[in-house]
Amino acid sequence: MITLQNIHKSYKMGLNSLHVLKGINLEIEKGELVSIMGSSGSGKSTLLNILGILDNYDEGEYRLDGKVIAGLSETKAALMRNEYIGFVFQSFNLISFKNALENVALPLYYKKISRKKRNKIAMEYLEKVGLMDWAEHMPNELSGGQKQRVAIARSLIANPKVIFADEPTGALDSVTSFEVMAILRDINKEGITVIIVTHEDDISRMTKRVVKLKDGNIEADFAPKPLNNFALNGSGTYLRDKDDILLNIET
Repeated sequence: MITLQNIHKSYKMGLNSLHVLKGINLEIEKGELVSIMGSSGSGKSTLLNILGILDNYDEGEYRLDGKVIAGLSETKAALMRNEYIGFVFQSFNLISFKNALENVALPLYYKKISRKKRNKIAMEYLEKVGLMDWAEHMPNELSGGQKQRVAIARSLIANPKVIFADEPTGALDSVTSFEVMAILRDINKEGITVIIVTHEDDISRMTKRVVKLKDGNIEADFAPKPLNNFALNGSGTYLRDKDDILLNIET
């Protein structure tokens, strides 16, 4: 699905240049669930922007689903994003004057799908994330977890091949974070590639693969120790950690 070969990226800073990515080589197969980790300044946000076709690279080659991504005009880049990519952000990026249904339906507006049809599809995706009853509510009437569920539904509605989630749990409490991760894991089980940027170790352990960046290079690439040292509660659907937090995930 994704192949990076010798990717370099620098930014001009006055008379100087900041070399952020220093020859990244990475392959991510279709259907993988991957987390990208690294401290501030490691290059993980820059890498995500390049993968999401939000920024260009200086040297190397990026292939998405076999297509070389290079030198695209903004129009062509937008078309590629619309065809292949869904985004989930830490700050949710919901439109404040549109309700949950309208926010979810927005990508279909740009595909020129009729209002009736896109609202019907949007309702189906709100149901998928458990928010059908909140369709008419405005973003300021939703909790952080509900906002992120709306954002996830919006990212899915155009049937992307890959979801990029930038710190999707960064603004959420622990229990809500695990609920959001449960949804992302379910999405991945449907065959969609999911790539999550996170600084949280427990979140990365809910993915199948961790890529760690340091100073613009890949420091490590490994399968994390899963969150599986927990006792199931009576329903068999939750896990309980040592701090008595319920985790709505499956191992």
